[in-house]
Amino acid sequence: MSENNSEKKLEKRITRPTTIAGVFGNFFQMFHRPASATDLAQRWDEIMGSDIANIAKLVAIKQTIDKKYSVVIKPTNPALALQLSYSQDEILRRINKYFGYPAISKITFRK
Repeated sequence: MSENNSEKKLEKRITRPTTIAGVFGNFFQMFHRPASATDLAQRWDEIMGSDIANIAKLVAIKQTIDKKYSVVIKPTNPALALQLSYSQDEILRRINKYFGYPAISKITFRK
């Protein structure tokens, strides 16, 4: 039950833009403005591509003290957790490419 609650909370955060970059993600990227955590959540499928987005969902994004992000990813099926962990470097590369700098300090996988 708490899993449903956390998914509902994330859905609220994803659907409710908290920054201008979250609302105008593509617009700001055209002018080389930084992306935001909300923008990452809203564009997860696009950023990850179908190969990863089909097996992994973004559960949480937290900004750390050093202004980087810690992300929590959950496989769509627990049996895919090992496969997903092998893709950690690719996930990190895609997110950092999207932000335009090394934005991720930690990736955690939740079963």
